Amino acid sequence: MFIEQPAKWLRWMYPSATWRMDKKEHSVYLTFDDGPIPESTPFILNTLRKFDVKATFFMVGENVLRHHDLYNKIIEEGHQVGNHTFNHLGSFKHWTITYAENTDQANDLIHSHLFRPPHGWMRHSVYWWLKKKYKVVMWDLVTRDYSKWLEADDVVNNVKRFARNGSIITFHDSLKSIDKLKTALPESIKWLKEQGYEFKTFE
Repeated sequence: MFIEQPAKWLRWMYPSATWRMDKKEHSVYLTFDDGPIPESTPFILNTLRKFDVKATFFMVGENVLRHHDLYNKIIEEGHQVGNHTFNHLGSFKHWTITYAENTDQANDLIHSHLFRPPHGWMRHSVYWWLKKKYKVVMWDLVTRDYSKWLEADDVVNNVKRFARNGSIITFHDSLKSIDKLKTALPESIKWLKEQGYEFKTFE
C-alpha cells in the first residue's frame, strides 16, 4: 500500500506539490509517465480515444526528440503534457543546477507548466527551485503496471482498491508496462466509468 498510495509523511515532504485533487469531486486524473515511444503510446492513445477520455502525459525530453510525431499526436488529440526531465534524471545523483538545466532542456521541447520528478523523489533544493516555475504533480495512486511481479489483473485491482475522489492515477507509457496495459488500461477505465468517475486534466 505504501507504493500504491503514498503515506502522509511522504506528501508532507513536498507540501506545495499536488498529490490529489478535489476530494469532493467524483473525478480522477489519468497520467502516463516516461513516453512517448512507438511501442506503447499509440495503444494508449487509441484506448483513450475509444473511451473518450483525456489524460496527462509526463514525457521525457529525449523521447520527445526522437518521436516528435507522437508528441504532436498527443497534443492533437487534446491531451495534456508535462515535463519528466530530459533523460529521466534521478535527482539524488546530480547537482541541483544540473537537474534544473536538464528539466529546462526538456521543456524546450515539451512546453509545459507541469512537472513530475522521475521515481517520485527530489532533493529539497531541486524541489524549491522547480516549484517556482512549475506546478509539481505527484500522484495519489500508482498502479504498479511496471512491476514484473504483477499481472494485468493485479494492476486493475490496484485501481479498484485505491481510486477515490480526486485521485491522480499513474500508469506508465513504457516497455515495462505495455503488455499489462493492453488489458489493464481498458479494464480500469471501464470500471472507473461504471463507478461514475469523471476524467479530468489539470488546469
